[in-house]
Amino acid sequence: MGIIKNIGALFRSSVDLEGHIDTEAAERSIRNNIFFRGPNAWILAIAIIIASVGLNVNSIPVVIGAMLISPLMGPIFGLGLGLGISDVQLVKSSGKNLLVMVVISITASFLYFLITPLSLSNPTELLARTNPTIYDVLIALFGGFAGIFEQCRKEKGTVFAGVAIATALMPPLCTAGFGLAGGNLGYFFGAMYLFFINCLFIMLATYISVKYFKFRQTEYSDISTGRKTKRVITMLIILFIVPSIWSAVILINQNRFEESAIAFIEHSKSYGKSIIYDYKIDHTDGSTIEISFVGEPLDESTRGNIYNTAARYGISKESLIINDHTTTESVNEMELVKDIYDRMEREISTRDAEIERLRAELQSTQNDKIPYKQLAQEIASTYPAIHEVHITRGESIAMKNIEHTKSSIIVAVQTSTEITIEERNKLERWLKIRLNEENIKLFTIVNNEQPSDDNLQN
Repeated sequence: MGIIKNIGALFRSSVDLEGHIDTEAAERSIRNNIFFRGPNAWILAIAIIIASVGLNVNSIPVVIGAMLISPLMGPIFGLGLGLGISDVQLVKSSGKNLLVMVVISITASFLYFLITPLSLSNPTELLARTNPTIYDVLIALFGGFAGIFEQCRKEKGTVFAGVAIATALMPPLCTAGFGLAGGNLGYFFGAMYLFFINCLFIMLATYISVKYFKFRQTEYSDISTGRKTKRVITMLIILFIVPSIWSAVILINQNRFEESAIAFIEHSKSYGKSIIYDYKIDHTDGSTIEISFVGEPLDESTRGNIYNTAARYGISKESLIINDHTTTESVNEMELVKDIYDRMEREISTRDAEIERLRAELQSTQNDKIPYKQLAQEIASTYPAIHEVHITRGESIAMKNIEHTKSSIIVAVQTSTEITIEERNKLERWLKIRLNEENIKLFTIVNNEQPSDDNLQN
């Protein structure tokens, strides 16, 4: 029992926040960081352009660097703090600055994508910011908790930089600018939805933490003004929190549908002589899954079996779209064949490229191979005094610059008598020409004892 008590005491002391929190300093810091004017506005625009470049070329490190530069979090924490301490003026000021931040960000990304010469043939990182999931909600919520904890604790650390990266406020704004520049409102609204989801849950985490840490409430000299303010704050809390909870519920349901749909596809690879070759999940107008078959036509019995199987995974008949290509017009059949042909062509191209790479690597290895026996015979015919040759390929490294290496061939010859310097130089020049290698290291060893066959084998 004593050990359990000690462990419990250690745990309580580890999680106890007493003496580690300074709410007054946190409030001052949040109030000072909500404004976007002067250098902050320019830094934000520059960071947005850097992030847009990173998303444009699918470079995650560049996007992370831009997130570290960007001062995006201030107004969002300001909104959460204002709601928590019933300060309407702080809420108004934070809301205005959040709007300024959004306008600057979208304008900068819009201008970049409007004039960029870089290719947008495969903007996967951009498109990933148009469809929020429940994971985005969880990241924003717990990221918000981490951020407000960092603001409140006395010993500041590096948590804030990590929160800026994890909550990913900047990429959706870049994607919104991309959508506007390309005239694609679907990308724009999807990205803005993700951005405001992140904002709402960071703000919700801040509001809960402000209440938990018991920040000093705003005092009003007029009781009626105080009551009116509290009513306004209550309405704002409902306005912000209810949509965030509703969005979370929707995203949770969508996530569950996707898990069920994928499990259904894994279980239902084929029906008779028809197989599922593709599927698509869509949440535009309710959650639906469209499955495409190839093979023999599906009869009513088989279709009924598919619907029954889907129902066991929680997918209703209305949510399942069966696309039976075998029963469509010839144009669709041709499209199906072309689709399969294109996939096979891509696979063959990938394999051909890999085969070509391996061939080039093999050819390079063969080109570097030294003809040991032929070389030994040629040396023996010209230099009878040489009775043993050691040849190896390696790398020479200068100790003053250990990072710099160059290929070399080391040749050690064992002779029965001392060879002259002239003979040695002649042999070295011949080896350079014969092996097509300038960096030859030649060593001579005088040994009157002729090597036996057993010694050579050993």
